[in-house]
Amino acid sequence: MIPSRDIQRLVEIMRALRHPETGCPWDLEQSFDSIVPYTIEETYEVVDAIQRRDAEDLCEELGDLLLQVVYYSQLAQEAGLFEFGDVVSGITSKMIRRHPHVFGDAEQRDAGAVKGNWNRIKADEKAQRAQKRLDRAAKQSEDGDWHLRPEPEKAGLLDTVSGAFPAVILATKLQEKAATVGFDWPDPEPIIDKVREETNEFAHALETNNRRAQEDELGDLLFSVVNLARAFKIDPEVALRRTVQKFRDRFSYIEQELARTGSSIEKASLEEMEVLWQRAKQP
Repeated sequence: MIPSRDIQRLVEIMRALRHPETGCPWDLEQSFDSIVPYTIEETYEVVDAIQRRDAEDLCEELGDLLLQVVYYSQLAQEAGLFEFGDVVSGITSKMIRRHPHVFGDAEQRDAGAVKGNWNRIKADEKAQRAQKRLDRAAKQSEDGDWHLRPEPEKAGLLDTVSGAFPAVILATKLQEKAATVGFDWPDPEPIIDKVREETNEFAHALETNNRRAQEDELGDLLFSVVNLARAFKIDPEVALRRTVQKFRDRFSYIEQELARTGSSIEKASLEEMEVLWQRAKQP
């Protein structure tokens, strides 16, 4: 099979990999659930390539992420659920529908992006999806892996926030949602005091042998720090990733300096590494 810039070739490759007689044994063993960890990993690798400003890596990682979409679509087609074309049709329809000021008639384009239109359109879509779920649930049987799983009754404001996000992002989204009804600090100073309070409570918890209490207090501290970031309009995920990169760079400097003197991380004392760490922090 010859590579191509046409997306259809990728669909054909995935179909060949999943062929029951001539396909790849590993790919044939996979399911929706088994490839979820790979999807999450590929998403973070895209983010990493962007933050490193590595265009070559970004191009490759976007391809890996695109493969995940094609993979799920092939599995869905085999199960009689939908196919890749339906995914493409769905997203193109959504983008056109949500941008009437760009793709609408002359009157809609002249009106421009009316404030509130985006939220209204999304609310209409959500209501339509909910009705479709009810219709599907009424028709389907309990046989097979893809019957709709019942969800618990949800009526609270925070129930509208998906729990699928990483913890830092989820904390931010929950705080933002609560703030829409006024449940928020009026200014940053009380949040700073709260961070100090939670730090002290974590320190006290460390004096006990109660592991659960220590975890709870650390969670409270982290949640408060996320709130502090939000108060100053700082994305905590971005801020933490920058710190992680600084740590990488400074630790690498220590390794390089030790190697230059014939030593290594394994041989160096903590005091020696601290001296180099401080040197690495200098501009």
